[in-house]
Amino acid sequence: MKSSTVYDCSVIELRKHSHIKGNITVVENNVSVPFDTKRVYYLYDVPGGESRGGHAHKGLYQLIVAASGSFTVTLDDGKVKRTFLLNRPYQGLMVVPGIWRTLDDFSSGSVCLVLASEVYSEDDYIRDYQSFTKWKK
Repeated sequence: MKSSTVYDCSVIELRKHSHIKGNITVVENNVSVPFDTKRVYYLYDVPGGESRGGHAHKGLYQLIVAASGSFTVTLDDGKVKRTFLLNRPYQGLMVVPGIWRTLDDFSSGSVCLVLASEVYSEDDYIRDYQSFTKWKK
């Protein structure tokens, strides 16, 4: 989606069920997230000061969740940037296609859980920022 903007992305609340023995959050296809999850991965043990991401997707939707700890996600549509602090496992950042993303400021022990709408395809990635801005035009 070349025409997407950072304002098409938002933090969504996931259903949190509290119990004396602990909490549970459920994510369901086309209920909690507006897509069918076809791929799940997670980032962990990110060394202090390191960044992840640094790319955009042409057609992939993602829900990014701080399953543990915290980190920031900066979204960029080629014109506007927005930064989100993720630090609650019952919230997820919905990222639409056509948005450059960078993940930074990982706390010690943090786990970044990502639910994706498609299986991995290198053809869906834009890994160079200059190529991204040209693609957006």
